[in-house]
Parts: sequence; C-alpha cells; structure tokens
Amino acid sequence: MRIDDISAHLPYLRRYARALAGEQQRGDALVQGALQKAVSGEIDFNGQLPPRIALFRAFHDATVETGMIAAEPQRGPDSRLQRLEAKSRQALLLTAMEGFSAQEAGQVLALPESQVEDLVARAHGDIELALKTRVLIIEDEPVIAADIEAIVGDLGHEVCAIATTRSEAIAEASRHQPGLVLADIQLADNSSGIDAANDILADLAVPIIFITAYPERLLTGERPEPAFLITKPFLPNAVKAAISQALFFEEDAQPAPRRAQA
Repeated sequence: MRIDDISAHLPYLRRYARALAGEQQRGDALVQGALQKAVSGEIDFNGQLPPRIALFRAFHDATVETGMIAAEPQRGPDSRLQRLEAKSRQALLLTAMEGFSAQEAGQVLALPESQVEDLVARAHGDIELALKTRVLIIEDEPVIAADIEAIVGDLGHEVCAIATTRSEAIAEASRHQPGLVLADIQLADNSSGIDAANDILADLAVPIIFITAYPERLLTGERPEPAFLITKPFLPNAVKAAISQALFFEEDAQPAPRRAQA
C-alpha cells in the first residue's frame, strides 16, 4: 500500500489516538510508533481492506494489541471509569468520533459486528452514569449552541451557561466553575475560543473540547494541539463520544496553542 493511500487519513488517526490515550503527546507517539513498525515491516497493511480501515487496523496491531495502550487506564478521578473496558472505548471512538460503521470498526478491532454494537452500547451506558457534570458552551451561533445544549442534556449533563465571546466565557467559567467546556474557535466579536480556553485553564483545571470546521489545521503534530476536537458540521454521536472521553481523562486538561487559526 502506497503512502499516498493513507496520508489523507493520518490527521484522523492522530485524533483517534489522542482521544484514546487522553493527551496529544502520548497519542502522537503511538501513531509514530505504529508507522515505524509498518515501515520496518514488523506489521503489514492489509491490502484487502480499504486504506482508511487498513491504517486503523495496523495502528491497533502495532499498539493496542501489543499492550502499548493499557487495557484499563491508570488515571482518572472516578474508580468506576477504571473498570470501563478498553475495547468499549475503542469501539465507541471508532464508530462515533471517526464515523466507522459497526462492521468497519469490527474490521479494525478484529471483532464481529454484533460485538462492536454491544461494546458501544455498554460504553455509552457506563460513561454516562459515571460522569455527570456542568458544562459551559462557548459558541456564537445560536442554532449550533442549541444543538450542543440538547446533546449535552441527552447525556444527563447540565448546561450552566452559553457564552458567545472570550470575555463572556471567562466570566461564566469563573461564576459557574464548570466540569467541562465546549468551545468554538472563532467567536462573535472575532475573539478566539482558544484564547478563552487558555484563560480559563489558567484558573480552572477543566477538560476542553474544541469545535472547528477545519480539524486538519489543528492535527498536524507540529506543535502543542488539543487532544479533543469536534468537526463541524458534527454528528450528535461524535459530540457524545468526545464529551465522554474528555471527562474520562479530565485530570489531563492542557492549554491549546494560542496562534492556531481555524
């Protein structure tokens, strides 16, 4: 399989790996390690699979299945999350965040389609019960903000405020002390959601999920980048998966790069 066949899918493999690992540095290192194994011939791309599926399958062959990602995470504030199966998280992210069908995710994970569906259902149920919190939405488009609010509510979380500018976001975060922030990157007064997030993180350790129409600009691996990213236009299940994973790794909240534009 040629590098051109898989290069377009690498930004999305990084996104998946970062969400799976809970941080950019470890996720990118896992992707790099898998690619090195592929180049050295330690693992093979399955030429019978479509390039995107083959790439994700090779990643799992090189990392998850060989123990480079622990079967159960070793950090997180809630002991119930320690009991959440790694396969459930993988199935959830592949189907909800990366848009694989249950059949395709089964090809990535080497599992039957029915088992993938069971894993996804289990992940949703376990995480939703364990991770109730208050959410601050930073979004200047009322329709999009309403959609996000409905999705957050479906998960059982409470939206404590909706901010449309950087200054509003900082004030609302200080007032409500949210457990999660969902932030658009470009705001109503041309202020930056990334700058707002960094200001919030200066005073509050909280996971932040960024929303952008151009995720590839923030997934190059060339600078510090957010671990959790939602692509516009988004699917409700993608938002739910990102929320679940961000809360799962809430102790790992890190500032994003101020200079990034999207």
